[in-house]
Amino acid sequence: MQNEAYIRLGFFFGVLAVMALWELAAPRRRLTMSKSVRWMSNLSLTFLNTFLVRAAIGLMGIKLAFLAADHNWGILSAFDMPFPLAGIISIIALDFIIYIQHVLFHMLPLLWRLHKMHHVDLDIDVTTGARFHPVEILISIGIKMATIVALGAPPWAVVTFEVLLNATAMFNHANAFLPVGLDRILRLFVVTPDMHRVHHSVIIRETNSNYGFNLPWWDRLFGTYIPQPSRGHLDMKIGLANYRDPKKNTLPWMLIIPFLGKER
Repeated sequence: MQNEAYIRLGFFFGVLAVMALWELAAPRRRLTMSKSVRWMSNLSLTFLNTFLVRAAIGLMGIKLAFLAADHNWGILSAFDMPFPLAGIISIIALDFIIYIQHVLFHMLPLLWRLHKMHHVDLDIDVTTGARFHPVEILISIGIKMATIVALGAPPWAVVTFEVLLNATAMFNHANAFLPVGLDRILRLFVVTPDMHRVHHSVIIRETNSNYGFNLPWWDRLFGTYIPQPSRGHLDMKIGLANYRDPKKNTLPWMLIIPFLGKER
């Protein structure tokens, strides 16, 4: 796993390119803001987060996975199970933890102040999938590292999960059209753009739903699933009711939004 960073970056740029082309060829909704302004802001934040994370903790997640394997740490080390099964369990468990984390970032006021920057975006497309405040990114990495150690997740499963999480986050935020029948089938196995778009509605009941990023099962299991937005995908309003100023979608504003006030 010496090339973990290159693997992740390769998949990131590959999926970003595919989703961007899909959005151009078959957009789901008409955008309300300048695409160039949003992309500049969202991608600048993405690169800033990548630099900060690498500078702060490097490849700590994968290093912890190797360390856990070398010392037989974690729940999975106590069971004699096939190597692939341990990896599959780890990926599913990590995905569940990310679901719980997402719920907490909505429910706890202090965490919501960080996470709401993700929801202030007035449109939703592939770049929204990587639009998170740097402090939220660091908290999320800390939670994932604790989970990796507690599980004793195999290193290959950690890399696979990160690739899947990044890819599906860009996929389910994409402004890409899927036929209704295909969407109905896909959302049995993965969170689709139409499923996740509900989560970005200005209607609070819909904002607090469909928390999954990768696997769609948790929302159904815990009662946080809403199939469709009440106003339909073409007429629904994206964002937060108290943040309708386009200038708050530029990088400086995005970074200071958590410190401006307690507006929902």
